[in-house]
Amino acid sequence: MITNTIEQQLQKENISLTEFQELLIRLLNYSILCREESLVEQQLYDRFLRITDLVKEYLSMIDVRVLHDTRFEYIRLYPPSSHVPGMEEACETSFSGSLRSRLNQQEVALILVLRLQYDKALREARVDDQGFVTESFEAINIAMKNIIGRTLPEKPAERRQLFNRCKKLRLIEYRHENDVLKSESWLKIHPMIVSFVNDEAIQALEASTSETPISEEFLSEESAPDKSAAEGHPAQNKVSTVPTSATDEIE
Repeated sequence: MITNTIEQQLQKENISLTEFQELLIRLLNYSILCREESLVEQQLYDRFLRITDLVKEYLSMIDVRVLHDTRFEYIRLYPPSSHVPGMEEACETSFSGSLRSRLNQQEVALILVLRLQYDKALREARVDDQGFVTESFEAINIAMKNIIGRTLPEKPAERRQLFNRCKKLRLIEYRHENDVLKSESWLKIHPMIVSFVNDEAIQALEASTSETPISEEFLSEESAPDKSAAEGHPAQNKVSTVPTSATDEIE
C-alpha cells in the first residue's frame, strides 16, 4: 500500500521507484549530498528538488531529519535525537545506529580549527562566490599549534588519512592526495563547516586555554569522538553530525 502511494507521487514528476530508491540509498549510505561534487551527485540533488517533500516525509517515519541548504546546494541527514542547526531540538531516543559515526581526537581537533579559520576568513572578507575559503596547509598547521596546541601528523599516511576523512565529510576540497604533505599547497574549506560545527563549540574553545587537553565535550551526540581517544578539552563536544558512512569511498 505504501509503495503504491509512493509510486503515484513519483509518477507526477516522471520519476521511477528505482530512481527514488537510488536517491534514498545514497542519502542513507553517506548522509551528505553536494551538487557540485560530481555529475552523479548533481543528478541526485536535482532529483531531490523534484520530490523534496516525499523524501522528507519518508525519512521522517524513521525520525531522520533533512537539512537542505539551497544557497550552497547540499543536503545532510541527521539521525534521531540529534541537534540540527536551525531546527527545533529532537526528542531523545535510544537510537545509536549506523547514522552515527565516531570521530577520533585528531579529526575533531582539525575540524574545530577549520571552522575557526573559516570564521576568520569571513571577518576578513576572504570568502569566494561559492562560499569557500582558501587556506594553505601550512596555515592550518600553524593554527593547530596556536589554537589546539598540537601539530598535524608527521607520518604521511596518517596525515593523508586525516585530511581524506574531512574531505569525505565534504568539509574541505583539495586536488591531489599528496597536497596534504606540502605546506605550500592549498585547500578549500566548504561552507558546510558552519553547520557541522555549532557556535557553542567555538565559544567554548575560544574561552578555553590552549594548555587544556581536548575532550569529547565539544561534539554533539551523533559525532562524539571515540571515548578511548578523547578525554579533556571543553571544546570538542559540539561538532555537528558525522554522516552515515562518510568513511566509505564517495564517487
